[in-house]
Amino acid sequence: MVWEEGGRRTADPGQVVLAAEPGRLLSYTWHTFTPAWADAVGLGHEVYEGLAAEPRSRVDFAIEPSGDTVRLTVTHGGLAPDGTIKELIGEGWPAIVSSLKSLLETGEELPEPPR
Repeated sequence: MVWEEGGRRTADPGQVVLAAEPGRLLSYTWHTFTPAWADAVGLGHEVYEGLAAEPRSRVDFAIEPSGDTVRLTVTHGGLAPDGTIKELIGEGWPAIVSSLKSLLETGEELPEPPR
């Protein structure tokens, strides 16, 4: 997988799509941190080193019918119990899902909070 974000390109052959069923499921390994990414998001060297040492995790997006709409379930597993990644995604995923909901309802993403 290759990520394009904020003018940065992150690629890692170990970060792969595990399953993809259009309109139903996307599952992939997650855990590619680069020094450029850490600098762009304002992480210090020690925090970056800690993130890079954590195990690769897995993200699943499941979509299922729910009446006239659909239900999206995001599961992020395989995390170190006391890891920094677990702490960061506790803020990150809710913001991403809220922005997606806004995009679907209004055509506009939520603005990114200042860093």
